[in-house]
Amino acid sequence: MLQQTQVARVVPRWDAFLARFPDPKSCAAAPVSEVIGLWSGLGYNRRAVHLHQAATAVVARHDGRLPSTLAELQALPGLGPYTARAVKVFAFEQRAAVVDANVARVLARAVIGHKLSPAEAQGAADALVPDGPSWVWTWNQAMLDLGAQVCTSRRPACAQCPLRAQHCSWAGAHFPQPDPALGSAGVSVRQAPFAGSDRQGRGRLVEVLRDGPLANDGWADAAGWPTDPGRAARVAASLVADGLAVRAGDQLKLP
Repeated sequence: MLQQTQVARVVPRWDAFLARFPDPKSCAAAPVSEVIGLWSGLGYNRRAVHLHQAATAVVARHDGRLPSTLAELQALPGLGPYTARAVKVFAFEQRAAVVDANVARVLARAVIGHKLSPAEAQGAADALVPDGPSWVWTWNQAMLDLGAQVCTSRRPACAQCPLRAQHCSWAGAHFPQPDPALGSAGVSVRQAPFAGSDRQGRGRLVEVLRDGPLANDGWADAAGWPTDPGRAARVAASLVADGLAVRAGDQLKLP
């Protein structure tokens, strides 16, 4: 839920979700349409499908208990390297490094001093994690917070940074340009505008489908493109391909 979604939006959805699905077995036993319905307001609805698929896999492969190894976690639907490491660190408190855009920025500026590939960033982060389970959670949270609140993208608060005096490579070199974080580990990649995008149309369609099936002559209006039924049909087909909807005659509905 927290992937590319603000905490303030997630908290009430998280509470409601856990009240309905307290464990993987209850989630796997429910229809995917119910999971998508509870995902309302979070965006990126494909994550709800992946979550249901992951819960199903956990029940089938691991007797309903989430595995703790990176290999097993990454074998679950929808779990990539970042999420798998986050689960390993914050759920199981096992040694690993969580690298998001914020952490990658700290690594490029303060630790290494030059632009990093994703593999280089992950390797540098892994090497920095202190030994001992008591450090795993704290270290990773500190790195995430440092990047999010101090070593920010546009206006880093260098005067407040605990690393500046003795540990920041960029500061020690007197802040040469270009900023080593630019283009580093994907931190400067920006998503295309949401307004008017296919993503917006997909979201609108799913929101309408939460209330029930929708005939194909209503797809264009629901997607926000009343004069472009062809685009609406293409987006509807993408929802079906992603498991977010199914065709039932001339209607579209949640699976």
